[in-house]
Formats: sequence, C-alpha cells, structure tokens
Amino acid sequence: MNENKPDDSQTLACVFCRKNDDCPNKYGEKKTKEKWNLTVHYYCLLMSSGIWQRGKEEEGVYGFLIEDIRKEVNRASKLKCCVCKKNGASIGCVAPRCKRSYHFPCGLQRECIFQFTGNFASFCWDHRPVQIITSNNYSDSLPCTICLEFIEPIPTYNILRSPCCKNSWFHRDCLQVQAISAGVFFFRCTVCNNSDIFQKEMLRMGIHIPEKDASWELEENAYQELLQHYERCDMQRCRCKEGRDYNVPDSKWEIKRCQCCGSSGTHLACSSLQSWEQNWECLECRSILNNSGGFQKAKKHTLPNTNNVGINDCFLEESSPKLPRQSPGAQCKDPLRQGSKFRRDISAIIIELGFQIVKKKKRLYINKANIWNNALDGFRNQKFNPSYTMEIVYVNENDHFGREHPGSKQEFLSLLMQHLENSPLFEGSLSKNLSLNSQALKENLYYEAGKMLAISLVHGGPSPGFFSKTLFNCLVCGPENTQPILDDVSDFDVAQIIIRINAATNVADLNSVMNDCYNYLELIGCLRLITSLSDKYLLAKDILYYHVIKRVQAPFESFKQGLKTLGVLEKIQTYPEVFYGIFCHKPENLSAEILGDLFTVHTLSDAQTLGFWNNYLQAVEDGKSAATMEDILIFATGCNSIPPAGFKPTPSIECLHMDFPVGNKCNNCLALPITNTYKEFQEKMDFAIRSTLRLEKEESSHYVGHEDVLNKEMLL
Repeated sequence: MNENKPDDSQTLACVFCRKNDDCPNKYGEKKTKEKWNLTVHYYCLLMSSGIWQRGKEEEGVYGFLIEDIRKEVNRASKLKCCVCKKNGASIGCVAPRCKRSYHFPCGLQRECIFQFTGNFASFCWDHRPVQIITSNNYSDSLPCTICLEFIEPIPTYNILRSPCCKNSWFHRDCLQVQAISAGVFFFRCTVCNNSDIFQKEMLRMGIHIPEKDASWELEENAYQELLQHYERCDMQRCRCKEGRDYNVPDSKWEIKRCQCCGSSGTHLACSSLQSWEQNWECLECRSILNNSGGFQKAKKHTLPNTNNVGINDCFLEESSPKLPRQSPGAQCKDPLRQGSKFRRDISAIIIELGFQIVKKKKRLYINKANIWNNALDGFRNQKFNPSYTMEIVYVNENDHFGREHPGSKQEFLSLLMQHLENSPLFEGSLSKNLSLNSQALKENLYYEAGKMLAISLVHGGPSPGFFSKTLFNCLVCGPENTQPILDDVSDFDVAQIIIRINAATNVADLNSVMNDCYNYLELIGCLRLITSLSDKYLLAKDILYYHVIKRVQAPFESFKQGLKTLGVLEKIQTYPEVFYGIFCHKPENLSAEILGDLFTVHTLSDAQTLGFWNNYLQAVEDGKSAATMEDILIFATGCNSIPPAGFKPTPSIECLHMDFPVGNKCNNCLALPITNTYKEFQEKMDFAIRSTLRLEKEESSHYVGHEDVLNKEMLL
C-alpha cells in the first residue's frame, strides 16, 4: 500500500472508535495523516484517558504526537467497551471506583457526559452531572429558545436549562450546533446574552465550545442579504395583475412590509390598507402578538364564517408550512402514525415523570399471598400520596412472631402488575380489553386499577404489555375515534353472531341471522331494516362497537381517571408512539447478552467465577440448564422483565465464598458462589434458583387459589 495514499477504506476509520463517519458536530473534525496512515476524530482523541498534548499545535494531530497516539491506541486495544463489547475503549469514567470504559460514539449513544475543559473528564450514564431544580412550576410545555419547538421543562440529558435565565430551556443538540457555529467569543444565553455563567454551565454539562471566531464572521458578504428590502406580496389572493413582485411607491401597489419581522409583505390594495401610515403584521407575527401574555402552543386557525367577514379579513395570508391545516379529527385517526416531533425514548419520559417523587416515605405492609388487597388498602389510605417514596415491608399472616422483612419496591410492583393482568377487570387472552362488572364498578376497582398502573410506571415498575390496540387507541384518541376488530371480542357467542353476519351471501341469509339473534340485537339497540346485503357491514360494525366500547363505557371512564394519576395519561396522549410499545407488547425476550450487560461488577471479583457466570448465562440461553433467563432475573431482582426506566439500583454481581448463590432483591445484587469447577457452579446455581422460586410459589399458591375463587364470586 502506498503510505501517502491509502486505498483500504478501513484506513479512513478513526483509530479509536473504528467508525468512518465524518460528522464534526458529533465527533469533531475528522483528520487523516496519510504519511502515517492515521485517521482520528478530534473528540475521540481529545477525550482519550491516557494521552496528553505534548507538542505544539502544528505538530502531530492537533498537538498530539504520533507516537503518543500509537501508544494510546495500543493501550485502548486491551480495554473492552461496556456498550458495544468491542475492544479499543480509550475513554473511562472518572468517577471513583467506576470501571466503565467506552468509545466516544458509544458514550454518546448511552448519554455519557464529556467535559471539553479542564482535564477533559468523562462521566458514564450513572455518574454524569445533572442539573437540579428545586421545584417545577411549569404546568405546560415551553419552547426551546433556539429552535422554538415545545419541550417538557424538566432537565434531562437532552434538555438543558439556562443557569442565568431560569425560564429558558434548550435541546442539547441545538446548543451544540450553536456553540460550534458561534465559538467561544459569541456563544451566550439567547435571552440575556450572559456568556460567563452560561458557558461555565454548558461546559459542565458536556457542550463543546470551540476556541474560534463565529462562523458568520468568517464568511465573505455574510450580511449582504440584510441590506436588501423585502419586496413581495404574500397575501393568499394578490390583486395586482402585474404580479406579486410589482412595487410602485406612493400608489396602491406599493408593498408594505410587516412591522414586526420585515420578512413578509403586502400591496396596500391587497390588504385594504388606506395609507402607508397604517401598521400591518403578517399572520405569524399577529398570532405571536395575540399570545404574548404567556407561552402557549399555537392554536389551529380556521377559516372565518364567510357571512361575517369584513373587508380586511377577506384575503388571509397563506398558512405557515410549519403549521399545516388539518381537520379536527385528523390527528386521532391513528396515534401511531404521528410525526417524529414526539418520538422520544420511553425510559427518558418515565424518568421525567419520576421527578415528581419526593423523598418523604410511605410504608406499605404487603403480604405476597394477598398482594391485591394489601395494595388496595395501602393506595386507598388517606395518608397515601402517589408522589411519596414507597417503602415496602413484607409480612406473613402465618408468622406468629409478626416478623417484618424489607421488600423490593420493583418486585412488589411486578407482582401487582401480574395480578392486575390476570384479574377479572380485563378480558381476552393476550391482548386484553376492559370487562364489564357492576360490582367492580360499584367498588371503584377500575379507577384503582388505572391508578395502580400509573403509580407502577412512575415508580419504576414493569411495563403492562397486555393492552389491546383498541383499548390503547381509546385512551389516546377517545372511544368515538376508535374502531374495534373481531379479535377484541372475547365472548364466543357474540363473536359467532358477527361471523355469521359477515358470512351472509344474500339478504335472506342476513335476515335469518337477525331473526335468530333478535333478542340480543334488540337489547343492544342494533335492530335495523335490511334493504341490501351491504347493510351487513354496518350491522357488524355497530355490534362490535357496542360490545367492545359502548358496553364498557363506565368502566373505561373510571379506569381513565385513575390513569391520570401523576400525569401518566397526559404523557401517553402526548407520546402515543413510544407508550404503545410498552402497553401493547411484552418486553423483548431476555438473552445471555442482555443479562450480561445488565449486571455490573462493582467490586474486585474472582475472575474464574465471572467466567463461570458468563458460561452459565450461555448455557441457560441454549436450554442446557434447569433455570431460565427469567428465573435468574426474578431470583436477583424479583422482576421477570427489565422495567422501561431500568432497575434502581443497577443490578450488580459479587463473588463470595458460600455454599449457594444469594439474590438480594432490595439491592438487586446477585452473590455468586466461588467454586473450583464450572459443573459445580452450574449445579449450585440451578438448585438455588429453582428451589427458591418453587418455595415462593408454594407459599403463595394456597391463598392465591382462595383469592381467585373470591374474585370470581365477586365479579360474576
């Protein structure tokens, strides 16, 4: 290969992250030294933990000597990235006792913080700096002061608050783009123009501010367009026969510019202005002025009633392309087809909801064998507040000594959601809808079910995963905008009626079916005169709507009210696309790789035992063990799936000299036994996990069976 002209595409990949991407905003400038057959991303080089700038700016790459870069690449080649599991992780978290290493792009993916100042520290997702606000007085969304798109005013990785203007919020990406464009001399708060406090906070939160002049200062004739006057009529109906660009001063065809923005115009005649002295605002500026009393989302504009239109309102400006006109129900046709504006990570949304939880604790006494009634009593207690931190204490009615044991909140919520899924409040096999029961309605159980589900999500519980798409659409768009399908009908007799109606081949067959089901159709108000075979489709549709939606209208409204707890329903309706995944689908199946990544090693552990652990996970995945992946997770955390917001605390592993493994569900800690052989390790793991889960199941089976009988008696 020619040293000065590399042909292999891999030589154009960064020697640290091995990516070919050339994206300065994300990875910094990509620099290739053909003489040394070397390509690096500036940020990958700058943030690497074992290299320092020993040369002058013109030496090597940005002052980093080639020999130092080679040594750092060699050092990183021995380190495995905790994100992608590949070698070459040159960046490490600076938090004490944190052993995580990662590539720069992988760190961005997992929302690590890289500080481009001082010692160029890097922080992993568990130890990164955060912005803390004492209270959140914003009841509605606020606009990013750079792109003006509305965001939730809660500080997260992707949402940052100005340190100098407390009501100014930004997207991280917007800030980074502006910082690169403005440089250190012009990067400042967009509201108050403060630079010192603003830049210090942004550097702390990982915004790179390059030491360069602003990009617009380096462009030739950068402000040339500001010297030009806007001369064009933008009215929807321009009356000028000479065209929109025709401009004759001191006449009715003189163009008047918007007094606010100056970037829209109108002929005097086209807007019925009497003279040049009259002020005129374009539609967008007028809407801003009308809403200047506070931050409000732009309202939809409807055409005025033509019977009451004045001469000044006849010729409305064209709608902004950012706000396309829609019919009132258009956005609710299918909530899963909404634009990318609301696409967000579900874990980030639930973590934001979790900011409502305060440190004040509320203790709940729970008997696993009677979890539904205990939870019901606890949540209905007058002193219970959904925003309090829940402290779970397990008790056993058969324990005559009255001993109490600290319990795992996530285990409790997981067991509660399992009970709720199988409760008589829902009907269906896999995808469930609400059932109808007058006794449950009388006792307000549907409300309590919605409340439990909301509390579970906000407090870090598992995803429901059992809703039908029809039930979910009812929550998002309303029952009136939802059409159920045959799969939503769990009643065999009703399903057969609909099938027979759809199968009718002529009017006589259709009337015969209606005669056979006369009493039922009369009861639900679906009797009708049949004049053609096509009437069967409307009839089947009406039966479906009645049975799945109208019949359970009262339970639905009660359930919906409960789901409003802690603002969960509002979030569902705002981000339906992401919530659909956790409400209507079960979490992905656990694998050896997923569990391997989930558990971290916080202390110095036995290397051989950790090797046995990885081999054991692979054996379980391959079906060569008596345990399953879900069994391992339940044994260590009490949950059979990973909650949408993740585990808190993060599941960890330690290796100890003991006879059998021990799972601490309160701390999500799994203690592994140190053994001499893998066979001995597997036998101990299988025996302990299966035996523990079997005993827990047997302890609760007696009461659960009795509870099921009571539930059926109550709800039948």
